[in-house]
Amino acid sequence: MTADVAVLGAGMHPWGKWGRSFVQYGTVAARAALADAGVDWPDVDAIVGADTVRGGYPGYVAGATFAKALGWQGARVSSVYAACASGAQAVQAARAQILAGLAETVLVVGADAAPKGFFRPAGGDRPDDPDWLRFRVLGATNPTYFGLYARRRMAVHGDTLDDFAQVKVKNAAAGARNPYARYRKRVTVDEVAASAVVADPLRLLDICATSDGAAALLLTSVDFARRHGVADPVRIRAVSTVTPRYPKTVLDLPDIATDSAAGVDPGTEPETFRASIARAAYEEAGIGPEELSLAEVYDLSTALELQWYEDLGLCAEGEGAKLLRDGATAPGGRIPVNASGGLASFGEAVPAQAIAQVCELTWQLRGDAGERQIEGARVGITANQGLFGHGSSVIAVR
Repeated sequence: MTADVAVLGAGMHPWGKWGRSFVQYGTVAARAALADAGVDWPDVDAIVGADTVRGGYPGYVAGATFAKALGWQGARVSSVYAACASGAQAVQAARAQILAGLAETVLVVGADAAPKGFFRPAGGDRPDDPDWLRFRVLGATNPTYFGLYARRRMAVHGDTLDDFAQVKVKNAAAGARNPYARYRKRVTVDEVAASAVVADPLRLLDICATSDGAAALLLTSVDFARRHGVADPVRIRAVSTVTPRYPKTVLDLPDIATDSAAGVDPGTEPETFRASIARAAYEEAGIGPEELSLAEVYDLSTALELQWYEDLGLCAEGEGAKLLRDGATAPGGRIPVNASGGLASFGEAVPAQAIAQVCELTWQLRGDAGERQIEGARVGITANQGLFGHGSSVIAVR
């Protein structure tokens, strides 16, 4: 177990398709986080930017890019790229500086201006790049992968199209209450079923969009928060960024094969990559899934949200759809999932989304989530998974 760091400020730029620079979005979110914390930018010791590969050269040096936009003031700076886990790894980098005594206040910012349609690899021929290969060799776009995973759940666990649609219905209802969400309209099961097939069996409303958006956090030492007048701040207790273990019995995007070049002992109970991410977070925090008040998970598709229920230990393997049907993951249920509306309501703004998840936990644990407030929220977990063995889970407590 490690010491906690405080989340003193949280801020976001609304998600959508705004046609502006990711720098503008990130600057809005950063200023909102600073205002929420009551801390001035010149008093921040360090800034960590979550990179966007689509922002050109400034995107790859996001920390300095945001620092310049806010005004050069001499803060330490770093930038992080880890696909969908970029935001959480930026949180991890900030936390490490605070726990090491290098800084007391660190601003974390992630923002993106995403392309229309699904994400694809960068241009050029790269036959040693598994992301490039799965497009060129297998024709496996992201929606194709989501569809294959949904088919697997249908075959192995008996999930149905109605189960998938109910995830969208739940998350759309939550997103309708979130002022930062891109999609703020409730939907019905029939509307999900009537939407166009994208990657059988998934419909358009089963798959998240790509979006512009930004999120930011001001992390501080707990001592700083208390000196600043916040006696009981929201605290980050764990950040898991582990890589997969051999053997992976279910192939994850964009991997085409699984092996162990290091000759690792496969053990007797292989687990999914997502389950290993969650397990590491629980172990670091010293808690179990039974202590959670809520979860924010990376619902790239409706079927993948059901998988997260099982990988987070919210239910046994194969019982994700039953947990949903019983109402346990809805507001008022035993363990609400994606009270923010999730990616179903936001879409993907890749460097920002893992930070946005922590923003939602922060507001919920403070009791500041408005119409979507989960009563009595005390412990929350986030979870996401991206390319190349990148994934993350953050546990926050109050």
